[in-house]
Amino acid sequence: MATNSQQSVQELPIDIHYNKLLDWLINRRHCDQQWQKTAAQIREKINTAIQDMPPVTEITQLLQGSYINYFHCQQIVELLKDTDFGKKNMIGQYSSQKMKDWMEIIKMYETDGVYLAETAQMIARNVNYEIPAMKKQISKCQQLQKECDRKEADYASKSTDLKKKYDSKCKELGIQGKKIKSELAALVEDLPKTFDKICDSTSGLTLATDFYKDFVQFLTNEDPGENNLPMLKHIIKNGNTTTYEWRTGTKPEKIDCTKLFIDTTDEQDPLTDSADIDWGAVGEAADGNIADIDFVDDINLDLSEITLETGGNVEGTENQDAIDFSVVEPDKDSNGIDYSDLVIVEHAEDGVAKGEDAISLLDNPKTRAMFLDDLLELEAFLVQRLEEMKEEGNFLSSSQFQSAPSSLQVTREAVEGMLIKVKDIYSQLTTVKMHHLMLIRNSPRYVDRLRDDLKQILTLADKMTFHEKEMVVKREEAIQEQTEIQPKLDMIIKKTKEVQRQMETEISKKYKDRNVNIMGEINTV
Repeated sequence: MATNSQQSVQELPIDIHYNKLLDWLINRRHCDQQWQKTAAQIREKINTAIQDMPPVTEITQLLQGSYINYFHCQQIVELLKDTDFGKKNMIGQYSSQKMKDWMEIIKMYETDGVYLAETAQMIARNVNYEIPAMKKQISKCQQLQKECDRKEADYASKSTDLKKKYDSKCKELGIQGKKIKSELAALVEDLPKTFDKICDSTSGLTLATDFYKDFVQFLTNEDPGENNLPMLKHIIKNGNTTTYEWRTGTKPEKIDCTKLFIDTTDEQDPLTDSADIDWGAVGEAADGNIADIDFVDDINLDLSEITLETGGNVEGTENQDAIDFSVVEPDKDSNGIDYSDLVIVEHAEDGVAKGEDAISLLDNPKTRAMFLDDLLELEAFLVQRLEEMKEEGNFLSSSQFQSAPSSLQVTREAVEGMLIKVKDIYSQLTTVKMHHLMLIRNSPRYVDRLRDDLKQILTLADKMTFHEKEMVVKREEAIQEQTEIQPKLDMIIKKTKEVQRQMETEISKKYKDRNVNIMGEINTV
């Protein structure tokens, strides 16, 4: 009966949690509690013994990149036996000092079970610290790669949007954007031709102005005379004359005006000029270390906030209705212009147009504002007439208009045609491009501000491109780091499991070959 009981006990496995393994060995007196002192001495002897080892491939592999433990020492001794160091003398002892040193190391390990305690501690350290630390570092590398992918896409998108915005702004101004000042200067030089074309198109407004005049005269029984759209009618009749001719009624014998000069010397292409900025140096100066990734919302850039300065009450260049084209005129009335304030500051001698007198009507801010005001007045009248015609149906049937002149007896389609022509001429003078050109015409220094605003968009685009490249570099570094850590992790897991099996075998020997299982997370790493 006792024999059967012993057999059943012998068949029971010994399960030991890896965290309790060292305490389990000490409690059962398989190793001494002060084993660390002996382990330190053994470590010193190992460091001395590994010097001048024979060039055996297996030994070299054991000594590289691995913490040499008791089991390694056993393998080294077995390998040395096949070399000259393994020769014995006549009395059966090893004659090589190198072999004697390694045999002494093994003997010190086996004394008081030091090798069991050291191996138990190594298993716990690997499972609790080394392996989790490597896994955490790999996880961090993977997370960093995802962040870099996301940031790279964001930066690329922002860079593309900014470049598109730059192209859009250049398109609004009618330039290619390669040499901004030179291109704007060329457009400003072509302004007189543009004004002449606009004035030529005003000839199509004769019917509309006559319709407006006859309507007012019919309702008031008074001839509005020169008070009815004076600037518009003057331009329709005489074209884009000088201010002198409009003021005096006679053409000047001589025009003395200063030619606009815009300095375009040494101008560089902003597409290449902005690319010369060293964003690495800028980042290091601002943040101290550009290599550190700051994943705050540093790229949440609101592109709608990037607007070109206009020198006036321009909220943005996307909506031309927001442009106040009378900003340069002083003393405005409720309609935007005080006509009585149109006084030429410098009156030249007879026949000679100087200063403001020498400027054409559409080039002069004050007279141009009067022209725009006349267009708006005519547009407002036509819009109102369309609304009234819509409500009245056929208003010619009413007794009030039966006696109206033939010029007032027009169809709704005819009025709509007049309105389209008025709006077309007004739109030609109130585009974003025209507004900037007029501001440049009034102040040549404005072209520098306009260029700087455009270059700012490109500069931001280049900065986004730089950060995009930075993300590529960071991702590659993270991939490289993961590539270096992964083999080390695989190796330490493999070594730990190998040591686990060796430890189970050594403990099993002490308990008559009973099955020993070292339990815990060591089996799931």
